[in-house]
Amino acid sequence: MDRVATAVPDRPYRGVQAADRLTERRERLLSAGLDLLGSRELIELTVRGICRGAGVASRYFYESFTDKDEFVAEVFDWVVGDLAASTQAAIAEVPTAEQTRAGIAHLVAVIAGDSRVGRMLFSTQLANALLVRKRAESSALFAMLSGRHLQNVLRVPGNEHIKAVAHYVVGGVAQTISAWLAGDINLEPDQLVDQLTALTSRLDDPALFRG
Repeated sequence: MDRVATAVPDRPYRGVQAADRLTERRERLLSAGLDLLGSRELIELTVRGICRGAGVASRYFYESFTDKDEFVAEVFDWVVGDLAASTQAAIAEVPTAEQTRAGIAHLVAVIAGDSRVGRMLFSTQLANALLVRKRAESSALFAMLSGRHLQNVLRVPGNEHIKAVAHYVVGGVAQTISAWLAGDINLEPDQLVDQLTALTSRLDDPALFRG
């Protein structure tokens, strides 16, 4: 459906401009998407169900999204973008020696505080094909950020060894968090942070990154 055909009139309604109403409806739809994609149950996504969760009429879905695939991708990117930015901010606030723990602690705190985020990003029970692809893309992003962090800590140029370790760290952390969310690992959040920090801190041996 053409988004132009469903564009709202550019006039105020109850004192709110059309562009602001569209933004507010989009935010409600994204939030509803997180509710659905982060649900404990496998739910078939429908435009009607998404809009019902957002409290908007179905026609408003197409103001912001072409179809459900675009919607899922944008919900995922919205969550990952916020998480990446807040994690980088948490890391930047502490000395270099404390940055690994700060990043892990922030990630675990976000997931512990909002289980929807954890399930959408890490739960193996969610089999949505597009989510699987988006997770792979986000893993590559976080591996790149992890690699840059290793370069800064070790003060060495980027190379294939750093890439390998960065992907190993991201994959290992993701798998551990997935098992923690599933209840296969019975640790309190602080204990999980301690464990992951202890494991990743052993990967700062410069010998691992020499060509």
